[in-house]
Amino acid sequence: MTTVPLREGARRRLAFAVAGVLVAAADTYVVVVALPSIMDGLGIGIDHIQRATPVVSGYLLGYVAVLPLLGRLSDQIGRRPVLVGCLVAFAAGSVVTATARSLALLVTGRAIAGLGGGGLVPVTLAMVADSWAPDRRGLPLGVVAGVQELGAVIGPLYGAAVVALAGWRWIFWLNLPLCAIVIVGYGRGGPRPVRTSRQRPDVAGGLLALVAVAALVLALAAPAGLADGVTTGELYVPEVPAGPWSVLFTPVGLIGLGALAAFVVWEAATEGPVRPLLPLRRVPAALRAADLPGAMLLAGALGCVVIAFSTTDASRQVVASSAPVLGPVAVACGAALAWRQRHSSVPLLDPAAMRPRASWGASAVNLAAGAALMAALVDVPFFARATADPNSQLGAALVLLRFLVAVPVGAVLGGALAHRTGHEHHIAAAGMAVAAGAFVTMSGWPATALTGGIAVSDAELVAAGLGFGLAIAPTNAAVLAAVPRQLHGLAMSLVVVARTIGMLVGISALTAVALHRFYRAAARIPSPTMLCPSDAVACPAYQRLETDALLRELHTVFAGAAVCAALAAVLAVVLLRPAHR
Repeated sequence: MTTVPLREGARRRLAFAVAGVLVAAADTYVVVVALPSIMDGLGIGIDHIQRATPVVSGYLLGYVAVLPLLGRLSDQIGRRPVLVGCLVAFAAGSVVTATARSLALLVTGRAIAGLGGGGLVPVTLAMVADSWAPDRRGLPLGVVAGVQELGAVIGPLYGAAVVALAGWRWIFWLNLPLCAIVIVGYGRGGPRPVRTSRQRPDVAGGLLALVAVAALVLALAAPAGLADGVTTGELYVPEVPAGPWSVLFTPVGLIGLGALAAFVVWEAATEGPVRPLLPLRRVPAALRAADLPGAMLLAGALGCVVIAFSTTDASRQVVASSAPVLGPVAVACGAALAWRQRHSSVPLLDPAAMRPRASWGASAVNLAAGAALMAALVDVPFFARATADPNSQLGAALVLLRFLVAVPVGAVLGGALAHRTGHEHHIAAAGMAVAAGAFVTMSGWPATALTGGIAVSDAELVAAGLGFGLAIAPTNAAVLAAVPRQLHGLAMSLVVVARTIGMLVGISALTAVALHRFYRAAARIPSPTMLCPSDAVACPAYQRLETDALLRELHTVFAGAAVCAALAAVLAVVLLRPAHR
């Protein structure tokens, strides 16, 4: 296989793009530790945690719903504008989240941040394929995957530190300078575009953008020194009562909205001697070429799936109570999408992107691997709380850390092995087989598995993490090698969507099956009065039997995860095998 020299500044651009992926990945997991503080800040009691569910599902919905559109847009107009646009959307969502005074605004902010953060991964992976030859992609793909998984380690630790030192809102305020550094560094990393001497900077557009950003941030943040002032307080009196959105209809908010509208009109009309800040004139043509109607239909179908599985009460159901409504809507959107793809001259889901076996095979592998991965993320801390650390959430999180640290290490190792050997299907299959073996042993863990210092369970957690990491880069490399270059963004978006859907569906299905086993075992436990007639309140025998029933539930989840991981290994060795060399 021939090699080509790296494009100018490729390593520098990759470094800053990967930094953006790390920021967004950490933000994905930061809500795990910040959610109780967020609920308290919005006046939501911990006994009403179900009201905070949209904070998580809103981010997931933004994360997966428009990924194929963003991937296709990056194929049409280039990686740079889409990556910068994703960072701007992520920063905008962070501002809305940091300033939210109501649950509606908070969920909106998280959805916008998810939209931007989700698009960074497939665009960065496609950028690697643009700059590195197929036989040299393994290691940079492993670095991207490793950094993405590193966010799961850094996010909770970073979030806990910021919450303790400055409060939960600062988690999202700090995203702004980080995004600015990535945008500037990425923009300076490549060859400078050729400009004509007649073009001059877009000063008017810059001023309008500055006014819009400043006014909207002031409207959303509503600093006490201004909002409570005798004179300046008039700027914060809503002109139109709009519930949680009233902050946008205050005088200062209307100034921001007006400046934003003027900026969009100016940028869309600017041409000739003025170089626009944003090439908005290209957007309509790019959206037509990317099949916007098809993207909206796909977003509707994926949105229904995300909501159905991310808002479920796993203790009673596999899918949410709204599934009877969401299901038909998803089917209708899917049917309309299928019709659209058959009759559109520029279909979103280009058959060339899914025709190669490795392309749709990678989605199948990620569906199964995602289900197994989510079981570890949720149920390993649950096992720790049920046995070794019943009164310490931190102790349970540290147990999971042994698994999480191994994932990025395995990702880099898997990329290096793929680069050295070229046998992506064997490496991905071996990684998932290692993870399956670790889950098999975890399905037999006794109640003392996590006690007594360094234990065999630590090695099993590390092995499971390494196994998952080993499979990431080879799976992505197999897709990029099989799909035409002009469709890399779309193909990688579909792979990311498949993994996310697998995580949501897998944890719901595995938990439902495991809970059924728990309830059957719990129903056979005698009452405390029968086991301990002298002291039914403190009955060790009853507590021991109840713990045994809980362990059966967790063993069932781990066994199901082993099956999913083994299925992913089989699919990898069969479907990721290259058609020819």
